[in-house]
Amino acid sequence: MRCLVTGATGYIGGRLAPRLLEAGHAVRCLSRSAGRLRDVPWKDRVEIVEADLLDPSSLVAALDGIEVVYFLVHSLGQADFEQRDRQAATNMAAAARAAGVRRIIYLGGPEPPADEHPSAHLRSRAEVARILLASGVPTVVLRAPVIIGSGSASFEMLRHLTERLPAMITPRWVSNRIQPIAVRDVLRYLIGAADLPPEVNRGFDIGGADVLTYAEMMRRYARVAGLPRRIILPTRVLSPWLSAHWVGLITPVPNAIARPLVASLVHEAVAHENDLTELLPGPTEPTRGGKQKATPDVLGFDESVRLALGKIRDADVETRWSTASGGDAAAEPLPSDPKWSGGSLYLDERCRPVEAPPEHLWRVIEGIGGENGWYSFPLAWSVRGWLDRLAGGVGLRRGRRDQHRLRVGEALDWWRVEEIEPGSLLRLRAEMKVPGRAWLEMRAEPSPSGGSVYRQRAVFLPRGLAGHLYWASVLPFHGLVFAGMARNITAEAEESLRRRPAQPVADG
Repeated sequence: MRCLVTGATGYIGGRLAPRLLEAGHAVRCLSRSAGRLRDVPWKDRVEIVEADLLDPSSLVAALDGIEVVYFLVHSLGQADFEQRDRQAATNMAAAARAAGVRRIIYLGGPEPPADEHPSAHLRSRAEVARILLASGVPTVVLRAPVIIGSGSASFEMLRHLTERLPAMITPRWVSNRIQPIAVRDVLRYLIGAADLPPEVNRGFDIGGADVLTYAEMMRRYARVAGLPRRIILPTRVLSPWLSAHWVGLITPVPNAIARPLVASLVHEAVAHENDLTELLPGPTEPTRGGKQKATPDVLGFDESVRLALGKIRDADVETRWSTASGGDAAAEPLPSDPKWSGGSLYLDERCRPVEAPPEHLWRVIEGIGGENGWYSFPLAWSVRGWLDRLAGGVGLRRGRRDQHRLRVGEALDWWRVEEIEPGSLLRLRAEMKVPGRAWLEMRAEPSPSGGSVYRQRAVFLPRGLAGHLYWASVLPFHGLVFAGMARNITAEAEESLRRRPAQPVADG
């Protein structure tokens, strides 16, 4: 089936396109700027067309030969988003009908009761749904509430509010019921909707296995994330307008997006029917014998959060940030996601040229720790080790097993060797007592000039407010510790070149 994915540079579209490819479909991605897809790993497997949904003439070529259109765009965050989304839907409806498209699939929002005054966000979503359903092209509208997945604006609001505020005074809408759904279940419904019979032209409510209040979602998120129980005190004072500004202050979600999303939370978002699950086959998973067995139709809230946070190993989480922390990483956004998505991540990065070949630099990197020390401010490392032991940690007393060689999984002072690429990469995971997770990564890379380049990166994923305060407290020392470390490691590599030839690199 030939599918057009609009919004391929967005949160859902960027995850749907590779899933469609896996399902055997031919995929064309529409974007106003093809360059925004240059970093996605599947770009060479799709056709990319540049078009603007507000320019009807540009849609003719984009829809040529297309059978199914995924309408996954919105202008949320812009002042005139209702007008822009109305025009985009109208243009797509007319162009799809003229091109002979077999089906349109639209991911919208929950539909509030008729007796309520809907927020601008939900009002716009409902209007777009009506336009597409009246297009003359069979259309499926999926009405989704809060989507649980790293990179989703709604999930990022929940994540940051819960992690950064151990106690909070909340508006009364935190008592409204919501039926959150995992992003992988949304993707499954989107893919399955393409195979519905041509007479199906309607909207469907979709939701996860649990119906919770927003306050319950924050408490359960805290439990899954390993945070202390959150204290939540509802009040009638905070209006949606004030709440949105508070969300904008506490979380990295831009105010222009937070305001309409918070305004939508004044409405309950619970599925009123479950018709789509009866029309689509449920998910399956392979058994040891190679057969497929049915799994629950949709995920519960806790499991959805575990997947979003990367706490379920070997799960099919396409957002995993493996370049920083290996298999124990949190699920991070795709290259096409907004910069503010994916949770808090603190980095200290250093890069220095080295007038010595990579093998000399690598020998210094692999020999770090133990009796050789950490090449910067020994007193600071010693004090931090004593403090760690006082807190019940391992401190620096473990040393290292071998003076020259390291192996994956062995202890190195208060670190654990997580990954080694002999001659090029050493990644250490901290086992000291810190309110979060920390890694130290060191790389030796060849330089076109004949020498090498030393790259050093310290990574910290904070847990709760204490984690953010911890990073702020140690930040003033980074210039001394990490800058000195990079400077002294490179100097030692250059000095080793003058003292003796490099030893062959061992095979890990």
